[in-house]
Amino acid sequence: MGQGTTPGTNPGLPYSDCMPRVHLLERTQRVELPVEGAFAFYGDAQNLEPLTPPWLHFQVLTPKPIVMEAGTLLDYRLRLHRVPIRWQTKIETWEPPRRFVDVQVRGPYALWEHTHTFEEDGPGTTIITDRVRYSIPFGPLGQIAERLFVRGDLKKIFDYRGDAVARELRAAASPR
Repeated sequence: MGQGTTPGTNPGLPYSDCMPRVHLLERTQRVELPVEGAFAFYGDAQNLEPLTPPWLHFQVLTPKPIVMEAGTLLDYRLRLHRVPIRWQTKIETWEPPRRFVDVQVRGPYALWEHTHTFEEDGPGTTIITDRVRYSIPFGPLGQIAERLFVRGDLKKIFDYRGDAVARELRAAASPR
């Protein structure tokens, strides 16, 4: 294919057959919570486990308490299609209460950049946007895997997360 750019993959960077394609997954959710509360909920690494589908057997391995800030490293363990995976991300950007970005340091992706943004949507409500830029290693085999199951798996994971966020926030708001 040679040099050039491929729309929707890696804008502004030359494309070649050797470079992995960059894919994008976005999810937006409106929650009945002020921006500060939504950010605090998402920014608490211990909330990752209940927000992750049980079929991933996800565990945060980083010792508690976890202080979230730019430079924080987070270690996880999970199983995907019965394959054990160790994953480490780094909080690259930490801008309370508006956004934070985590990037993969070690793990299954050639690129993983997850941007979380929080925008006020009227009094006491927030629009949360998850934007994930990712690419799969292994060249053409990775692209086949992305089309066959990675894209679908990520959609299921983020759909689950949206439902789990709503469920967790309802539970937190309910009188005990």
